[in-house]
Amino acid sequence: QVDLVESGGGSVQTGGSLTLSCGANGVIYSSYCMAWYRQAPGKDREGVASIASEGVTTYAVSVKGRFFISQDMTQTTTDLKMNHLKPEETTMYYCASDGPGVDCTVKATVEDMNNWGQGTQVTVSS
Repeated sequence: QVDLVESGGGSVQTGGSLTLSCGANGVIYSSYCMAWYRQAPGKDREGVASIASEGVTTYAVSVKGRFFISQDMTQTTTDLKMNHLKPEETTMYYCASDGPGVDCTVKATVEDMNNWGQGTQVTVSS
C-alpha cells in the first residue's frame, strides 16, 4: 500500500511562489512514477507535472518554465516548486503515484494513477 500526503499549500499573491511537498510511504522510487495534478471546480483533474523513476520530467504547457518537479530520495518526498503563480491557478493540487507500467507523463489519466493524496489548496490572489 502507498500512502501519499501533500503539504505546502496556502495563499500567495499573483506572481508569488509556493512549494508543495508529497510525502510517500510504501513507494519504491527506483520503479515509481510520481506526479502532481490539479482540479478546479467543475473541471476535470489535469496533470501538471510528472517525474519518472529515471528522472525524466514532463510538464503541462501552461506551467512549463514556471513549475519544477523534483524528488528528494533521502526524505522520500516529491516537491513541486511553483513560480509566477496566477489567480486562475487557484485550486486543489493532488499528488499521485503508480508503478513502472504507467506512461509517466502529464497525459496520464486519473484512472492510470492508482495512488492519490487528499490534496492541498493553493489560493492565488490578484
